[in-house]
Amino acid sequence: MAEALIYEFDDVSRDAYDAVNEALGLDLDAGTGDWPSGIKAHVGAAKPGGGWVVFEVWDSQADQQRWMDQALQQTGVPAPSRLEWLDVAGYVTPGA
Repeated sequence: MAEALIYEFDDVSRDAYDAVNEALGLDLDAGTGDWPSGIKAHVGAAKPGGGWVVFEVWDSQADQQRWMDQALQQTGVPAPSRLEWLDVAGYVTPGA
């Protein structure tokens, strides 16, 4: 079964999030781009009071780690202040 990951960034804004996605070649509005192997879902959201949270579902932690190492180096984004893996009990994309 897939694994989910929560990343929390204290000093990342919407503008920074958008810039990172653009630098990585990801178009979130269209769902297109050079998405990494193994990713099943991605959600980015602003935290109340500032900062950013990303929630993703991956095939495996190894797939995510390969991607994260590359993405952080390529964009210069600081490491997240929180990174927590969750065991997924169920996963569905309605209508897909």
